Amino acid sequence: MSMNRAVAIFGPDGKLLMPNLVFDKLFGDTDMLERINRDASANNGKTDRQITLSDGRAFWVETIPMDGGWLVSAYNMTERSAKARIDTVTKLGNRLMFHEQLTELLTDPDRAIERSAVLIIDLARFKAINQSLGRNIGDGLLLLAADRIRSALGRGDIAARLEGDKFGIIQVDQAQPQSAAALADHLLDLIGQPCLVEGHLIDIAASAGIVPFPAGATDCQLLLRNADLALHRAKSDGHGTYRFFEPAMDARMQYRRNLEIDLRRALALREFALVYQPQFNLRLNRVTGFEALIRWHSPARGMVSPLEFIPVAEDTGIINSIGEWVLRTACQEAAAWPDAHNLSVNVSAIQFKSPNLVHAIMSALRDSGLDPQRLELEITESVMLDAGGPALVILRDLRNIGVRVALDDFGIGYSSLGYLRSFPFDRIKIDQSFIRGASNDAVGRAVVRAVATLGQSLGMATVAEGVETEEQLARIAADGCTDVQGYLISQPMPPEHIESFLRPRNQNSLRLRPGSLAALEQRVGLL
Repeated sequence: MSMNRAVAIFGPDGKLLMPNLVFDKLFGDTDMLERINRDASANNGKTDRQITLSDGRAFWVETIPMDGGWLVSAYNMTERSAKARIDTVTKLGNRLMFHEQLTELLTDPDRAIERSAVLIIDLARFKAINQSLGRNIGDGLLLLAADRIRSALGRGDIAARLEGDKFGIIQVDQAQPQSAAALADHLLDLIGQPCLVEGHLIDIAASAGIVPFPAGATDCQLLLRNADLALHRAKSDGHGTYRFFEPAMDARMQYRRNLEIDLRRALALREFALVYQPQFNLRLNRVTGFEALIRWHSPARGMVSPLEFIPVAEDTGIINSIGEWVLRTACQEAAAWPDAHNLSVNVSAIQFKSPNLVHAIMSALRDSGLDPQRLELEITESVMLDAGGPALVILRDLRNIGVRVALDDFGIGYSSLGYLRSFPFDRIKIDQSFIRGASNDAVGRAVVRAVATLGQSLGMATVAEGVETEEQLARIAADGCTDVQGYLISQPMPPEHIESFLRPRNQNSLRLRPGSLAALEQRVGLL
């Protein structure tokens, strides 16, 4: 055995009987003896684990039972341990260190764990910044965030970079939950301050999930899982917020897991269907296309709203398979429509991150025989923000083969005008929240008028979504929109109803005559 090792023999009562010089030198004035005895007594004299002392030194300690006590062997692994537990970018601890410190805190009988809490912090839009500005900027941003976290820690608090843009904090010896809330408030404010990284002024926000240690807590993984659930809730409530874990969050997560299972089953068993909502061109005075909308009738759940299952599909990646099915099915059904009406299909930001998206679109067009110029992809600004440069490349490639692109839900984001400059969209779809406002909603009407004017100057058509009344139609027509979509034109319909809907006699009833929309409203009532 190497003389660099600390070796000792302990008696059955835990008394140190025979240490070597290395053992005496390393552990003479520490609590190592007590910790070795505690571990050995709890495990019938046999242990094999790392012990980190309060001064930061780390040792690998092995105890072996023997007649009348146990043999202890320990070696110093501080330098190797430190390197293995430090994040190279931020110089904070890493996930391994965080787990070890959390486990040690939970198993320390002398600590009042009810005065501790775990906080998990996640940076908003970090991936988009990292992709668009480069890894050096991303690393610089992480380092800056880590410095701000360090500056907010109290004595004895522990911070680590857990993964990617996620940080963990263990707050100790503070009254809970108010101390954790105060720390979260301070951290979110600090991280949310604009920062300058290599000449780039970057605005970033963060969200936090918090779990105060419950009395008797022993499960490190359960605490981290609950903190993640609280973080997920905070992120869904909006960036710059924090949430404490609540048992209902666990129930909600179980519901989401079950929904994910049902989604996969629905895809395999073909429980999805498409319906189509007409889009009416005010200048041509006729229906020029349809938007494909997905519907899910679950045998167990009944009709499930897309607002409920699409976010789960996006979070889990199932949206890629669902989206490919939508593209294939919609192109196949649209190829049979009379008069070559256009088809609009929604594509999410998650799909744009898939390397198979272009292939899926090309395959759907080829197999269906649909003219690419009849297909329009509807995207939201999150595609441009989350996918960044790669999305622009994909969109330009698709435009080169004739596929058209619309910017959906325009007006509810914060940087849409920049996207209109970066990519020549064919159409802008104005979010229905601006259409359904009251007639005296000056702000909403000003937005509609401004977007219609902007679209005209850029050579882009403008579609008003959610048109339900004559009054709304009159307003958006006067404001200069080129197209409308909504229940006033028609509710979404199954594919088998489209041919009869488009028959000449029905089209005549849809033509808008000045001062009279009664025929249109009557038609809506028949669908």
